Amino acid sequence: MSLYTRSGDQGQTSVIGGRVNKDDAQVEAYGSIDELNSFVGQAVCLSEDEKLDDLHEQLLQIQQELFDCGSDLAYVKLSESRYKVTPDLAEQIEAWIDRYESENPPLEKFILPGGTPLAAVLHVCRTVCRRAERRVVTLGQVKEINTEVLKYLNRLSDYFFAAARAANHRRQVADIEYVRSGKVFGNK
Repeated sequence: MSLYTRSGDQGQTSVIGGRVNKDDAQVEAYGSIDELNSFVGQAVCLSEDEKLDDLHEQLLQIQQELFDCGSDLAYVKLSESRYKVTPDLAEQIEAWIDRYESENPPLEKFILPGGTPLAAVLHVCRTVCRRAERRVVTLGQVKEINTEVLKYLNRLSDYFFAAARAANHRRQVADIEYVRSGKVFGNK
């Protein structure tokens, strides 16, 4: 089997059930999710540490789920019975966020992306996830989509934030506070 097909040389690509332009909102949406998945793969490589076994396994699971998100968005027309992204995926992400937040130090100010290399990549994942979410919102304005993908991506960006902080905390590296930030989190 050849890796190249030449079928996209004129600016179109195949989706499940048809062909669209490569800059179509549908391709932008699942392409952004694919880009996110690549950054998650980088985070997987950086999380091979016994202090981060749970994070490592979660990231591997998230990679599978991101493929599910892309699949749900790659159909020309899809019935709900074929959706792979279901409400339980976002619920699992929420449980992971809650666990990380319970171990992370209190947060009062905005923080800068960084700390450990893993935390920095998780912050990249967070921002790429937000962009992917925006692309899915755009797609949802022009065609019917599985809205659970939106919910999942919204929770996932929060997960990356919590996980980045946990990666720093577990390696005893402090989050880098934004120096001009007032106290914006916590009890008021």
